[in-house]
Amino acid sequence: MSETTPHYRAPGRFTNHVFNPLVAFLTRRGLSIWGSRVLEVRGRKTGELRRTPVNLLTLDGRRYLVSPRGEGQWVRNARAAGQVATVVGSRREEWIVHEVPDADKVPVLRAYLRRWKAEVGVFFDGVSADSSDDELAAIAPRHPVFLLESAAAP
Repeated sequence: MSETTPHYRAPGRFTNHVFNPLVAFLTRRGLSIWGSRVLEVRGRKTGELRRTPVNLLTLDGRRYLVSPRGEGQWVRNARAAGQVATVVGSRREEWIVHEVPDADKVPVLRAYLRRWKAEVGVFFDGVSADSSDDELAAIAPRHPVFLLESAAAP
């Protein structure tokens, strides 16, 4: 993989056609599975609203989105839009996204893996919550992380 080629692991047929739609369906009806949310973000080319299930991580009172699969479409759309929404049932929250620099991702990736390793560990190439800081730092560039700031008026 060259430096200009983004890292991404596409979901398989089961994930695309069964698992993600099921999690999204349940989450939209108010049943959050392990912290799941439906992420809504405008497509950078079409402007259409795109939805995908994600795991929203809370760490030290802050909210984060981590992309275990790498540079997927939702990541590119979030970067372009600068804002996203998360939905559970009838609760919709608007967020401004701030991409976390690679050097600051280690504690976020560690917490994310501690919470969801069983679900997403395969995308982290053997690195786990118990791995060293150096091992987590080595994979950080392959996993975009966004800090979410509430877009609600103060």
